[in-house]
Amino acid sequence: MKKLVSVVALAVALSFTASAQSGLGNIDFGKIGNVLTNMAGAIYSGPVTLDGTYSYNGVAVSATSNEGGILTNLAGSAVTSGIETKADEYLAKIGVKPGALSWTFNKADGSFTLNLGSLSLPGSYKVGDGERTVSLTFGKSMQFLNMTGTLESSSGGARMLFPADKAMAFIKKLTSKLGQSSSQVSSIAKLAEGYDNYRIGFKLAK
Repeated sequence: MKKLVSVVALAVALSFTASAQSGLGNIDFGKIGNVLTNMAGAIYSGPVTLDGTYSYNGVAVSATSNEGGILTNLAGSAVTSGIETKADEYLAKIGVKPGALSWTFNKADGSFTLNLGSLSLPGSYKVGDGERTVSLTFGKSMQFLNMTGTLESSSGGARMLFPADKAMAFIKKLTSKLGQSSSQVSSIAKLAEGYDNYRIGFKLAK
């Protein structure tokens, strides 16, 4: 965290220095925000050794927007934060919330177990691409659902992000296992409308 604070302070200082000659009125705070977002992403996007027990800490979202031919990464922006907040609300209604769900990964045999209340869902996993991707394969109870996504480090844990269609299929099956209505799944899917490369997943705290 100290490293992040130092880097952020340096970025702001450099931005002000670069604009000093033309006056403070010419500083583009939007660009500064983008720089800081990208720098934070670089610090927390390294490889992850996925092993041990992780607590679910909320929905993770990544998306891009193409406006006027300019492709913008919305990761860590107000847009994705807003989507994450709404998705958290929808999932909480079916019992998926921080403190209720956990993942246990066993690197030795490549197995994992998802625990949600009295529900226990086993499966196997593989980490690839220098520990930057993860593939999950569930057992028969989830109709052998499999999904491959990106794996990112984060402050105090990790983020697993999957293509929206795979994530929605997982949430739908999980909702069915919990005996809940699938209306929450539809609500989460609608949050992706208007965005490209929409990925949704989990924030995990070690």
